[in-house]
Amino acid sequence: MKLVWTRLAHTDRSTIRTYIAHDNPAAAIALDTLFSRRTRQLATHPDIARPGRVTGTRALVVHEDCIAIYDRTGDTMRILRILHAARQWPPAQE
Repeated sequence: MKLVWTRLAHTDRSTIRTYIAHDNPAAAIALDTLFSRRTRQLATHPDIARPGRVTGTRALVVHEDCIAIYDRTGDTMRILRILHAARQWPPAQE
């Protein structure tokens, strides 16, 4: 199974890491490592997470405050977003 991070997911991950690193660099590194470790599990356990709020997606709790939104197409798992658990997903339609 191939694991691909979308540009938005990379941006989310970087933003979270930078925000946390401002106060606690070690915690930022630890959380980023957790993102890698938990999402790599999807290669062997693609249905490990609960169904997502958007049809065809799944939501993997990476940390009590962070959720990885992903989908699966054939043998590819795409990490779509990394979101804070309190963040509205999907975004409200205006």
